Amino acid sequence: MNNACKTISTSGNIMIVDDVPANLTLLSGMLKVKGHRVRPVPSGRLALKAIEIEQPDLILLDITMPEMDGFEVCSLLKKDVRFKDIPVIFISALTETLDKVKAFSVGGVDYVTKPFQFEEVEVRVETHLKMRRYQSHLEELVAQQVEEISASQVSTIFALAKLAESRDNETGEHLERVQIYCKMLAEKLAEEEPYKSFINNSFINNIFSASPLHDIGKVGIPDNILLKPGKFTPNEFDIMKKHSLIGATTLEAVRNIYQKNALINMGISIARNHHECWDGTGYPDGLKGDEIPFAARIMAIADVYDAVRSARCYKKPFSRDNSRKIIESESGAKFDPVLVNTFLELEDEFDRVGRDMGYAS
Repeated sequence: MNNACKTISTSGNIMIVDDVPANLTLLSGMLKVKGHRVRPVPSGRLALKAIEIEQPDLILLDITMPEMDGFEVCSLLKKDVRFKDIPVIFISALTETLDKVKAFSVGGVDYVTKPFQFEEVEVRVETHLKMRRYQSHLEELVAQQVEEISASQVSTIFALAKLAESRDNETGEHLERVQIYCKMLAEKLAEEEPYKSFINNSFINNIFSASPLHDIGKVGIPDNILLKPGKFTPNEFDIMKKHSLIGATTLEAVRNIYQKNALINMGISIARNHHECWDGTGYPDGLKGDEIPFAARIMAIADVYDAVRSARCYKKPFSRDNSRKIIESESGAKFDPVLVNTFLELEDEFDRVGRDMGYAS
């Protein structure tokens, strides 16, 4: 069955809040007959405590109660992000227009005047339960569509990065490995101050997805330079360095269409700045220290570690010990010292991932 067309149930978990026992008994009995699960509560304060334990699908709320009236109860619920979407139907003997206006102004969705006809209560309860279920169902469908679109975008980005990487058939699973390394570093840093204030799940997911874009600009580098087995001449190295700007410029064209896309924005900073150095000697902008985007600093360590551990057309792979020493020796020069310390804490895991994904030793 199509999810969008599935039947929406109108039975629910209903809380009734009224200080008059006879009203609680009457409404509870009537609603139970209709298949609802009912929780009668004799005061506003007890209702707020009961909601903390289990959220109802809907609340029937009296207004005139001792200690805390229905207006105050509803107002407090609507100020709490956990409970603000629970529909509240006021059931009250107050008949003045101002009372009804106040009931809606504090967040009520409906108003039934006592003495009530049960048929009226039943219809209003079922209507609001159905509306809430449709809203929840719609939100689920929207979230599912957003997730599918996001997954499609990430897959397309990764495919483009793999296409750029395919020109160098010796890089193996480089993109896959640096994705994992970047994620590991970000997750570890998220446990500590001050990084936990901005490294959230969104940052971690974005750096995992954006990291394959770091060398996408190499599509603009001639084969005779990109695949050269020997050392670059100064002129060749100047051309090779342009890949960071080519990649960033390419992604900036995409950002012109999707200006608020956090993934693309992070991809731009990684592509442009992952060759910047902590001491300011890197390229293309000569950024120094905290001027370098944080994601690019993470990418720098992941990229260099994988490069030294892997075979290339111009070199053999370095050993684990030598690779660790290279990263450690560049602390405060090429790399952010904090990130180097984080890498050293994770180095066993880096080695395990690398061996599982292609390192010879």
